[in-house]
Amino acid sequence: MVAVHERDETAEDPRETLREVFGFEDFRPGQKPVVDALLSGQNVLAVMPTGAGKSLCFQVPALMRPGFAVVVSPLIALMQNQVALLQSFGAPAGMLHSGRTREENVADWKAAVAGEIKLLYMSPERLATERMQAALAKADVSLFVIDEAHCISQWGHDFRPEYLALENLKTLKPGTPVAAFTATADEDTRADMVERLFAGNVETFVSGFDRPNLTLSVEEKSGPDKRIEELLHERRGQQGIVYCGSRKNTENLAEKLSAAGHNAIAYHAGLPDEERGERLNRFLSEPDLVVCATIAFGMGIDKPDIRYVIHRDMPASPEAYYQEIGRAGRDGRPAEAILLYSASDLMFRRRMIDDGGAPEDIKRHEKRKLDILSAYCEALTCRRNLLLGYFGEMRTEPCGKCDVCIDPPKTEDATADARLFLEAAMETGEVYGQAHLIDVLRGAETEKVLKAKHDDLTVFARGTKRPAKSWRSLVGQLFAQGYVEMQGEYRSIVVTPQGRGFLNAGGSVSLKKTRAKETTQALKKTQIVVPPDFDEELLGRLKAKRLELAKAKGAPAYTIFSDRTLIDMAVRQPTSQAELLAVYGVGLRKAEVYGETFLEVIRG
Repeated sequence: MVAVHERDETAEDPRETLREVFGFEDFRPGQKPVVDALLSGQNVLAVMPTGAGKSLCFQVPALMRPGFAVVVSPLIALMQNQVALLQSFGAPAGMLHSGRTREENVADWKAAVAGEIKLLYMSPERLATERMQAALAKADVSLFVIDEAHCISQWGHDFRPEYLALENLKTLKPGTPVAAFTATADEDTRADMVERLFAGNVETFVSGFDRPNLTLSVEEKSGPDKRIEELLHERRGQQGIVYCGSRKNTENLAEKLSAAGHNAIAYHAGLPDEERGERLNRFLSEPDLVVCATIAFGMGIDKPDIRYVIHRDMPASPEAYYQEIGRAGRDGRPAEAILLYSASDLMFRRRMIDDGGAPEDIKRHEKRKLDILSAYCEALTCRRNLLLGYFGEMRTEPCGKCDVCIDPPKTEDATADARLFLEAAMETGEVYGQAHLIDVLRGAETEKVLKAKHDDLTVFARGTKRPAKSWRSLVGQLFAQGYVEMQGEYRSIVVTPQGRGFLNAGGSVSLKKTRAKETTQALKKTQIVVPPDFDEELLGRLKAKRLELAKAKGAPAYTIFSDRTLIDMAVRQPTSQAELLAVYGVGLRKAEVYGETFLEVIRG
């Protein structure tokens, strides 16, 4: 059992460490209880939404506890970002990973053992080696921290087998607390983490998932690249991320947007490290840059003034979607999340699951997640409530900040056509996909229809009044509402017990009418209003100075000051070191190193 004791109230206040090192006056909601639990030696599982400040929850206790903290991180780039940022605050941090020389890794290990490093980052693979575990067993480890902890669970949206080796941390150094952090985990994933990492001996903290400043909307996908051009034209001058499902799509879209006059670049894992770093620096420095990216972009980037996130292609799961849209509006000002959705995207995702090598129970779990995401896209009621409900945060009052609440979709009584489609699925033996069933209903005499003699069925050509595109939308909504399932290699339409009950017992089905492109027009009322005390010109000069210093130092721009710090600097316009220390994110170290340089910019 982990030793748990009450915190000594006479001990150093963690707020002092927070102020002196990181320059923050107080903790954000949800941070302090996690910090106190770790300072008291308790095991912790913290589920905190993107942008809630998870890192500070373990960095502050690590700086205060005797010894050094071991932080397990899944990506080298994420480690490098975190360590560079900590070092820029004057916090002693190091890392061990395969991208460094042996001499560099040995130097950081020796520094940690000697008490010169307080946070040592490493990959799960390195921690899992017998040699490392034997060394850690003898070292003065203050706590073990597992970042992106959902990776240990097969129910998680980003399962990584190498994380399974972390299960023995609870016995590696008895009495040393283990802390697991994640932004997105449903109840199954949380339960799995609790059992694998802690054998039930853990205090769990789940923060509220709502991001009320985010306006959510979904559009039917039609000509996505052209539509994204239109959306960006309405948001010209604002910074955003457009997530694409493939590297090729990022490159093609960035090229089209650039040709249309937008400041756009592509970002994906296939780019050389140096080029990725250069593009990341541009994103952190150029206020109107649009990044067309795969999911390789975003993890560990805390940029507060991203005004929109657009999904060109359907994300992999509700967790992935929530994490990706959570990168917008971290400054608390209005921001948008726009998803372009089509039934073909859904089928592509399901086919990827089917073609994967996961066990059947995992495939079923992943398909359930897709079903939830599909229901979100086809929602006739508040989207935010549906998304929050998935994470266990149940609400009934409409949010007033999603497209369904702002501009409720028009519905139609689709009872007759819904029955017709279900009958077509059953009459054809529930072994055909939607494309064939729609051909049958629309009376298309294709080779497949004629060969199967489906032109002789009673349902043949009884759906000619509804266009094929409208039929596809109807099928997607029947799927989202639980009337049909798609099974097998060819995504055969199968009528569910709910669908059979509808056919047998009667009732009615209301479906939304197809509505393309107009959805986000209603969101224009959420465009950003710049506060009157905000000097955009000064912010531009501060960013230029930051970029100049970063290039001279050969370091990422965010290690000088974050955007949120520069924004607060432009609002407050301090004229002395004392006033500068009141700016968000300016600690003693940064004020000493960079203070006078930025004060000169403010003085003009």
